[in-house]
Amino acid sequence: MAWGGGWGGGGGGFGGGPHVASSASNLPFGGIPTELQAGAAKLLADEPAHEPARLTFTQRPNAKEQRRLTLPSMLWVYKRWVVTGSMLVIAISLLLQSGPKLTEVAINHGMAPGHHSLRVITVCGLLYLALALLGTFAQRAQALVTGKLASRVMHDLRIRVFTHFQRLSLDFFTEEKAGVLMSRMTSDIENLQQLIQDGVSQFALQGLTMIVITAVLFATNVVLATWTVVLIVPILFAFSLWFHHASERGYLLSRDRIANVLADLSESLYGIRVVTANNRQRRNIVNHRHVVGAYRDANLYTGRVNAIYGPATIMIGILGQGLLLGIGGHMVLRHQLSLGALIAFFLYLNRFFQPIQLLVQQYNALQQGRSSIIRLRELLETPPSVDELPDATTLGAIEGRLTFENVSFGYDPANLVLRDVNLEIAPGESVAFVGPTGAGKSTMAKLANRFYDPTAGRVLVDGVDVKTVTLHSLRSQLGVVPQEPFLFAGTMRQNLRFGRPEATDADLDEAVDVVGLRDLVERLPEGLDTVVHERGQTLSAGERQLLALARAFLARPRVLILDEATSSLDLQSETVIERALDRLLEGRSAILIAHRLTTAQRADRIVVIDHGGVVEIGSPSELLRQGGAYATMYEAWLASGGRDATRERA
Repeated sequence: MAWGGGWGGGGGGFGGGPHVASSASNLPFGGIPTELQAGAAKLLADEPAHEPARLTFTQRPNAKEQRRLTLPSMLWVYKRWVVTGSMLVIAISLLLQSGPKLTEVAINHGMAPGHHSLRVITVCGLLYLALALLGTFAQRAQALVTGKLASRVMHDLRIRVFTHFQRLSLDFFTEEKAGVLMSRMTSDIENLQQLIQDGVSQFALQGLTMIVITAVLFATNVVLATWTVVLIVPILFAFSLWFHHASERGYLLSRDRIANVLADLSESLYGIRVVTANNRQRRNIVNHRHVVGAYRDANLYTGRVNAIYGPATIMIGILGQGLLLGIGGHMVLRHQLSLGALIAFFLYLNRFFQPIQLLVQQYNALQQGRSSIIRLRELLETPPSVDELPDATTLGAIEGRLTFENVSFGYDPANLVLRDVNLEIAPGESVAFVGPTGAGKSTMAKLANRFYDPTAGRVLVDGVDVKTVTLHSLRSQLGVVPQEPFLFAGTMRQNLRFGRPEATDADLDEAVDVVGLRDLVERLPEGLDTVVHERGQTLSAGERQLLALARAFLARPRVLILDEATSSLDLQSETVIERALDRLLEGRSAILIAHRLTTAQRADRIVVIDHGGVVEIGSPSELLRQGGAYATMYEAWLASGGRDATRERA
């Protein structure tokens, strides 16, 4: 399935508005308001042509996507930029450490008694300035390279994570909070971007600087350098090990807590109508305060760790410098060390401690990035519970025969919802599933569409096990209208074309007329080009359901699954839908999940599901004559007024 076809500037894309400004340059359309169209056209006049995106989605990840997520593997994709950045880091480190050596030369050969030389001082000063300027330009180039590298790597990672979301099965999204998943795409990836853009290069620069300075210290004076390595470095190393383990715990906890904050925020925003209707504002604020407080506590922990490590390293450096000053001063008095060499040594020694302090700051970014990599790796290594076999075949055009063969299933394998179900739906036959709430009616439909796999038994389409065919070839021939239809932000036209982007305007008009949407379309100021806001909040529940039915009709599936598709409709709309269903179901196999018996009675057969299995099956008239479970349901429906009661409630 090509990604570029359904979301770009063409007729099926989710852009909104006219397509004039983007068509000339072949750019994806972003939804430009009419009043800004002229200005946008001017901006795009000189825009070069862009090839359309050629991204292909496959249910099974390729070899590149199966690689374990690590920082080196992400960076090495752009090895040319990595090598260029590394060379610039080496150059910057060498250039910035030339100053103390030039100072030593200027003191010993230009300022020492009997060796005054303005020329030496001038040359050293000019070289100092030239090398500093050269280092500045190298730093600028290095910042540009790492910025480009970070943006490309993060682009690839966002696509990889989003693609993995598309592969995961429904149970994953049922068990995981949307806010937690959003945090993976936002804060975790942003941490990585900050790490790659600033942290890695600075970590490498300061680490290389310490190596260069250590070599220079030994070249300047072996005795003082040995004291430095023996006394100071081991203590700093021990503190760093402690900081590594303590901060890792803190940053992993922080990543989990910020995910909870986003999850709570997302849930509160999506449920704002329910919150307002039930006066839950105060309780929601209290609950969010607890969630944010837990995140604050995690940050306070990492702050305490940093507060211990940072000042401790500074104190170790100060005490070490005091000790080395005493040793070095004694050596100068005994003429074992020149004054210029001592000054140069201490200039380098200060620069030796400076990278340590900077490394502490960058280590925080490294730990945050590492925690983000761990969380993203866990996500990417989560396999879909419903996956294609490596040798899955393409399912050809089907007649629509559905077979449930000894099917058992439970969302929790220890608690089965269905037990040893056997059922066959003939091509072109409509079957209604009725029964009490929680009996397993919707579960049967989900198994048919392979949203889940049976715990035991098989589901077959035209005699072919659905596990052996590709998901795309299966689901492209099965249409689903859920109880709560989902509409995307965009126009009504784009929502209708969601399952069939190539549909013509004539196809759209037919779908609108079949499901009875014509009155609504004519009332709207822009007709089918009217913008539908996120989740269709600007439409009524019935109007959203009508759009979902029209979308299903337009997709032309061979098997149609209607999950309480008329539950949100008033009597007038239900009457329209009932007439439309005859047209919609013509020549198609259908599963009608219904509580309203008016819908169930339109089916060729009714299947009563209860206690984990099929308890009755037959035509509506047959089941009424049997006087069983369906007859009891029918009598209760009549007692409540049946269609008349429905009319009165409307």
